[in-house]
Amino acid sequence: MKNNVFIRIFNFYYEGFRNMSKSSRTLWLIILIKLFIMFIIIKLLFMPDFLGRNFDTEEARGKHVLEQLSQ
Repeated sequence: MKNNVFIRIFNFYYEGFRNMSKSSRTLWLIILIKLFIMFIIIKLLFMPDFLGRNFDTEEARGKHVLEQLSQ
C-alpha cells in the first residue's frame, strides 16, 4: 500500500530529529528560544493593544483605522 505523502514527510523529519547528535539538538534549542523571544516577548513589549485600550466599540476602532489609512 502506498503511503500518504504527509505520513512520508512526517516520518522523514521524525527520523531526522531522532537521529540528531547532542550538538544539533542544542542548536535547535537555541533556535527555538530565539524564536520565542522574537515573536512573544518583543510583541508584548513593543506592540501594545492600542485600539483595545482607547476605543470601546468596534465601530470606533474601525473609524479610527479608516482615518489613519486615508490620511
